[in-house]
Order: sequence, then structure tokens, then C-alpha cells
Amino acid sequence: MSKELIVDQNPKSAFSEAIKNIRTNLQFASVDSKVKNILVTSSTSGEGKSFVSANLAVAFAKLGSKVLLVDCDMRLGRQHEVFSLSNAVGLSSLLIDDVEKKYSKYIQKTDIKNVSVLTRGIVPPNPSELLSSEKNRQLVEILSNEYDVIIWDCVPLTGLTDSLVMADLVDKIVLVCAYNKTPMELVQNSKKALSNFENKIAGVILNGMPFKGNHYYTSYYSKSYGVDA
Repeated sequence: MSKELIVDQNPKSAFSEAIKNIRTNLQFASVDSKVKNILVTSSTSGEGKSFVSANLAVAFAKLGSKVLLVDCDMRLGRQHEVFSLSNAVGLSSLLIDDVEKKYSKYIQKTDIKNVSVLTRGIVPPNPSELLSSEKNRQLVEILSNEYDVIIWDCVPLTGLTDSLVMADLVDKIVLVCAYNKTPMELVQNSKKALSNFENKIAGVILNGMPFKGNHYYTSYYSKSYGVDA
């Protein structure tokens, strides 16, 4: 299993504590209903959204929650690599199959208790159309009845509509930015792209901040899209 799963392998690290803090913030992100479907996205590639998604899934599972991590980045998703799983079939295959009857056959258990993964599957020619389909909407509803928490690891916002399609189907949205890498202009562009879902934005995760020597951790800014940080 990948060394990226720090919350499992080094639960007392600064990074793990930061992820647990993010988990707590997300649990209290809504006073009216339980937060179940969480979309994790970024402004552009290489900011650590898949890394954060995987560790966030593990963090929720450590509480005893039944967690599903869905890799809906059907272009470059890599959760199968993070969890050392087969990617022969996955979300892309499921969305052209009988979702209601066969969804469970596409979900894989991991070596971490309470964490299952639906990998991206083969790269389809029409990812946005698949996510926009009624089958995908049906899938979200089915999974919501089966799992306590579902983490949706989606594509970056820049130039693609996939995350905006998924934003309509989830409870909360988290944007991952990379410390000293993501230009503020891109963050502001992401804010504009998500303007129709402003009430769902839980906050910003600043990934890769320096912390004591060569270690790094993740910081969380609730409702902080407008800050210059």
C-alpha cells in the first residue's frame, strides 16, 4: 500500500492531526443535515487533491464510519495506485452498466478497515457526459444509502466541467491548493467557477505547508475563498 496514506501509517504526525481537524470541521459544516457526500477538487493538477482525498477517507474510517472513496477523475485518477487496487473496471464501466443491480461488483475493499474504493476504470471518451447522466445521479443516491461518508475525488476545475457537474450532487465542496504553488488568480477563478454552489463550499485546504525540517502538513481555512493567503 502507498506511503501516501499517512493517516493510517503515521496517525500521530502533524499532517494526520491536520486531516483529523479537517474531518471535524466537515462534520460540523452543516447544522441542518449530516454531511455525507464530500467533493474534493483543486484549481489545477498537482495540488494534492487525490492525496488529501485518500487520507480524509481514512480519517473518517478511523471513527468507525463506513467510507467509500470514489475516483471520479476519469481522466487521470490514481486512487487505484494509492490503495494498490485493480483498475480494470471502475466508475466509467459502472456508468454504462446496470447501476442499481451491479454497483456493488465494482466497489473494492481495501486493507484499511471501513474504507472501500470505486476506482476510475478505463478512460472513457466522454467523462463529463457520464457524470451528467441520470445513471450517475442514481448512483449517488444509491451510495448515499449504503455508506456513512462518500469522498468524491474529482478533476481540477480549470478547463473542465466534471467537478461542476458533481458539485450539484454533493453536500459539501472542498478546494485543495498547494502551498507556494497555486497562484491566487487560479483560486479566485475557482471561486467564480463554483459561484452557483457557494453555499456548499466548506473551505480551502492548503496542502504542503512547511513544518519542522523537511516535514509538511495541511492547513484548513473554512469559508476562506476570499482571503489572500
